[in-house]
Amino acid sequence: MNEAVTTPVEKTPRVLVWIGRLMALPVAFLFGMSAVMKFKGGPEFSEGMAKLGLPESMIVPLAILELVCLVLYLVPWTAVLGAILLTGYLGGAICTHWRVEDSFVIQVGLGIFLWLGLYLRDRRLWQLIPFRSLTE
Repeated sequence: MNEAVTTPVEKTPRVLVWIGRLMALPVAFLFGMSAVMKFKGGPEFSEGMAKLGLPESMIVPLAILELVCLVLYLVPWTAVLGAILLTGYLGGAICTHWRVEDSFVIQVGLGIFLWLGLYLRDRRLWQLIPFRSLTE
């Protein structure tokens, strides 16, 4: 019988785990505040949604989706799934801003920061996305 060969995953250095966790804080803050602002609403928010061409009926579902994805990202066992879902969420935001010729630099930067923080926290990603050393 053919048994799958598994290689043990090395333990991530503690300093990198903590740097990754610290990088997750601004990500959590920005997504959390964005969801809270969607729940809070207000005339300025409604104007912004209208400028982006989005109906007000999408505000609460977007806030719920954003919070669910954020919670999945912050829980260690589901962090990769959360990062994938948040990346999709950011992709929609980028497309929406691009369509109305708004800047989307913040969304791109947030996505990079999100994945870099997770990459530093989770050694399993090092096997999926290997970087070569300068001496190779």
